[in-house]
Amino acid sequence: MKKIFLYFSLASLSVLAVGCGVSGENEVAYVETQDYLAYNSYALDESLPGLSGDQFGEFADNPFVKTSQQPVSTFSVDADGASYAIVRRYLNSGYDVNPSSVRIEELLNYFTYDYASPTDGNNVAINAEVGDCPWNPQHHLLRLGIKGKELTEDEIPRANFVFLVDVSGSMFSSDKLDLLKSGLKELVYQMNPDDRISIITYSGEVKKLLESTTASHAATIVKAIDKLKADGCTAGGEALKMAYEEAMANYDPKCNNRIILGTDGDFNVGVTSTEALTEMVESYAKKGIYMTCLGFGMGNLNDEMMESISNHGNGTYHYIDSEDEMMKVFVHERERFVSVANDAKCQVTFDSTMVSEYRLIGYENRVMSSEDFENDEKDAGEIGAGQTITALYEIVINDDKDWSKVINKPFVTFDFRYKKSLDGQSIPLKKVLSVEDIFNKYGRSDNFYFAAGVAAYGMVLRNSPYKGDATIDMARSLVKNHMGKDLHGYRADLLELMDK
Repeated sequence: MKKIFLYFSLASLSVLAVGCGVSGENEVAYVETQDYLAYNSYALDESLPGLSGDQFGEFADNPFVKTSQQPVSTFSVDADGASYAIVRRYLNSGYDVNPSSVRIEELLNYFTYDYASPTDGNNVAINAEVGDCPWNPQHHLLRLGIKGKELTEDEIPRANFVFLVDVSGSMFSSDKLDLLKSGLKELVYQMNPDDRISIITYSGEVKKLLESTTASHAATIVKAIDKLKADGCTAGGEALKMAYEEAMANYDPKCNNRIILGTDGDFNVGVTSTEALTEMVESYAKKGIYMTCLGFGMGNLNDEMMESISNHGNGTYHYIDSEDEMMKVFVHERERFVSVANDAKCQVTFDSTMVSEYRLIGYENRVMSSEDFENDEKDAGEIGAGQTITALYEIVINDDKDWSKVINKPFVTFDFRYKKSLDGQSIPLKKVLSVEDIFNKYGRSDNFYFAAGVAAYGMVLRNSPYKGDATIDMARSLVKNHMGKDLHGYRADLLELMDK
């Protein structure tokens, strides 16, 4: 009987939540039921609509490409880590993972790798290595590594942040608005005294809760954050416009001008289409306003929308599922709010006489045409201070080659471009691997095998047609035996997640 009661009470309350939120006694009942679903899902019937509202963009894995037909592969970097945290939330809550929520590049880039820092005045350093492919012994794996310049406290530019906070009824939950408020307050305490913060809220209406205020008045800012309460509809599009206008009103070209949006993505009033929202964020990105999207909660998470607007808004997308994740984003990796590499693109060129086929693992929605690589007007991804980016290619080398005759010849060239400022000219970097690197007898780095383990895990979760012999056990072994540096224990947490 308890299951039947929960089914009907959730169904009726969900109608209220999807429309304009909930209030009063119904609001409490809705939240309690959602919490029950999230943390006690094993006790409920799988037909209950607990996660039916989560929206993920569907995509197919990148296929193998014949090098003779297309020797050049080009893609934009992706510094997001939201997909990993979403997978973790699903597994920790007892749900099966939605394959469309698994973006392997975001699993890879959730973690920091032990890459060399930039030198010679560059803001970026690149590296690469190649070795055997663990899930397909007949193939090889190429790892590309990128690291953004680390900044000292004195080098971090002054901030002009606009906190754009969703206070609609659907945010009324301990894992949504309460968690967001906690994170924003933590960020305030980490900021420099002359950094500026504005707060705009939206539900049935859009309000400027706090005029632009310096962080030296932290008590005033925290008091405003404490006033945030959830109720009403979700006029997110109108609020986004006001947030950008507020950022422009306090714009300083020497500052880190940024919108920090916290929401479950449930925009249902005013400008609601992803296409219209991306057009808006693109226009302001060109004016120098960056975007950071923070996703919260389960059941009506609009992951597709938040990933899209962050991609088009010169920003990043994080999913906050816990206090630990809040600390990761707002404290341990706070410097990544500062972009040191703009419009960052990768181009990989294979020698078709040596490599017959290749496949880019992940980055499906970041693939670019080869002509766009040198086009400085073409938008691409941003890299934060101290951030590392990793990409993998599975490659097939020709088996009828006399490799001893070409041992010192290049078989792949890794080109990279980035801008130090949005309106600057792109700076080229290059890394070449020779045939000797393929047959190098020395062991590969922990970076190589750890990344391979993460990719294998992602392919199993997605049930990728290219997963080969990959299993959870294989992925776990690769990760466990090549942990490398694990300052905050994120890699150890991955092992625990794999055990689920």
